[in-house]
Amino acid sequence: MEGRRNSYRDLIVWQKSMDLTKEVYVLTKDFPKEEMFSLVSQIRRCAISIPSNIAEGRGRGGDKEFIRFLQISLGSLYELQTQLELALSFNYITNIDKINNLSIEIEKMLNALITQKRQNNAK
Repeated sequence: MEGRRNSYRDLIVWQKSMDLTKEVYVLTKDFPKEEMFSLVSQIRRCAISIPSNIAEGRGRGGDKEFIRFLQISLGSLYELQTQLELALSFNYITNIDKINNLSIEIEKMLNALITQKRQNNAK
C-alpha cells in the first residue's frame, strides 16, 4: 500500500488502538473457560471495535461521518475500560496498568481528534 496518502493506517490513534487490541487478546487468553463466550467475547469485541470504527469512519469521506465513527470508537473504549474493571473485580486479572495507560492515551487522542474535526467543520 505504498504511496497511499491519508490512510487510516497513518493515524497514530488507529495504530495505538491496534496495539491495545493485541494486548487485550493476550490479557484475556487465560480467563476462566466459563467466561470465553461471555466476558472474554465482549471484551474482545469492544477492543476490535475501536480501530475498526476509526478505519470505517476515515473511509466514509466526510468529517461529519468520521466524527460519528470516532465517537463510536470512544464509546467502545469506555465499554472496554468498564469490562476490564469488572474482570479485575472478579480477580480474573490482577494488573491492567499497561492496558489502562494505553486506553487513557487513546481516549485523549480520540477526544482531541473529534475536537479538531469539529473545529475544522465550524470554519
